[in-house]
Amino acid sequence: MSAPPATAVAWATADPYSAALRAGHGPLFLRRADGWLLPLEVERWCARADAVDRDVLDRCEGAVLDVGCGPGRLVAELAARGRAVLGIDVSAAAVDHTVRMGGQALRRSVFEPLPGEGRWDTVLLMDGNIGIGGDPRALLDRVAGLLRPGGLLIAETAPVDIDERAQVRVVGLTDARGADDSFPWARLGTPALLRHARGWPRAGQWTADGRRFAALRTRSRRTASSSAEPPKRTAVISSQRARNTSAGRPVPDR
Repeated sequence: MSAPPATAVAWATADPYSAALRAGHGPLFLRRADGWLLPLEVERWCARADAVDRDVLDRCEGAVLDVGCGPGRLVAELAARGRAVLGIDVSAAAVDHTVRMGGQALRRSVFEPLPGEGRWDTVLLMDGNIGIGGDPRALLDRVAGLLRPGGLLIAETAPVDIDERAQVRVVGLTDARGADDSFPWARLGTPALLRHARGWPRAGQWTADGRRFAALRTRSRRTASSSAEPPKRTAVISSQRARNTSAGRPVPDR
């Protein structure tokens, strides 16, 4: 597999991001080359899963891979429910925080080899992570390779109708470094995501507390459910340690 994109390298070494996660608060921003700032919700990310998050997690099926898990609130919540879940993030601070929260996580880019490829039941791209790599179609293709046939992708989209690609940096209010640590990022509203997701059957879209979400499925050899409803059964593991709970389940080993 090809090397991870510049996004992974730059984000992993973005000191303001690591410092904010360790402190549990911002201010922190994505800054475009023209100076425009996108605030990052560090406090919410470092807290426990809220009601909107929990509703999303109710819709997850089987074993879950949280791509760009950040400080791990979603991984920790699913683990507390006894669900098979793994977070991945390129930031060491994010992975450390996830583990402290009670979840499992690997320091890895989504574009690197991952455990259980082609066997995950659900992939999460929350908190705008549909922007990872700056190429939504390439990211969707990669996610399709991680999911089982008929698997579920739940993505959090921008709260406005936008389809933007830009070079950005992670900055604090007083950051004064040069532009050599910029990386490609994308911002997509739900309509844009659906345009890029050609060949993905739609499984629902919804808005909650100002946040927007879309659910898609990979193609299946049999007809998949048409909506991302909370599953009646969940995959249960007896401990936080990953193991293969049934044939065909991903094994989130290191």
